[in-house]
Amino acid sequence: MVYGPLLPVPIRVLRPLAGLFDRLLPLRCLVCAEAGADGLDLCRDCRAALPATGHACASCALPLPAPGRCGHCLRRPPPLHIARAAFVYAAPLDRLLPRHKFRHDLAAGRLLARLMADAFVACERPQALVPVPLHRGRLRQRGYDQALELARPLAARLRLPLRADLLRRERATAAQSELDAAARRRNLRGAFRVADRPLPDHVALVDDVMTTGATLHAAATALHRAGVARVDAWVCARVP
Repeated sequence: MVYGPLLPVPIRVLRPLAGLFDRLLPLRCLVCAEAGADGLDLCRDCRAALPATGHACASCALPLPAPGRCGHCLRRPPPLHIARAAFVYAAPLDRLLPRHKFRHDLAAGRLLARLMADAFVACERPQALVPVPLHRGRLRQRGYDQALELARPLAARLRLPLRADLLRRERATAAQSELDAAARRRNLRGAFRVADRPLPDHVALVDDVMTTGATLHAAATALHRAGVARVDAWVCARVP
């Protein structure tokens, strides 16, 4: 018998199936494959090895030796009121995040969202979480919006409204990873559009990784211009 090519399965179909498998299968550490602990796909040793942020700049989440703001943010305050990163982008986050972002690894995404929720539970609560969107062309190419897949379980766990309808990536841009800091800022001018509907006064943008902050700053600027008074950023990891 000859079978046709396998068609890609939409992420909306895979998501509930993955949750069912989680309940049926034993927990396994996604880093070392040992038994998971505390309801996580992560063993206690690997959880202890996660690179927590510690002291960081309140405006851009850059790791610092003491609390405060970095020199760059003092000289040129960004459009973010506060930026929080659950972790520094280092091992094993540098393996888990690419698995989530590029390999459609739902288990890695749920684990990262759970760890983000634990890190942000004591933060001042926004009125809504807003995932940083992909352009529709990039979404078709990738088939998966990594920020939305982090924001959805994060919002559910922290019991916060998820407003994926507020922000749209209007213009396709070059991959930020290929550009320096100045080019990243130019690349994102006019990239985001805010929906014409009632807006919360205080939102937190959700993204996977913060490098220079150019993407988050562009999104925050668009939200401010539309009337949002306060924009925070909650990211899984900050590149030091």
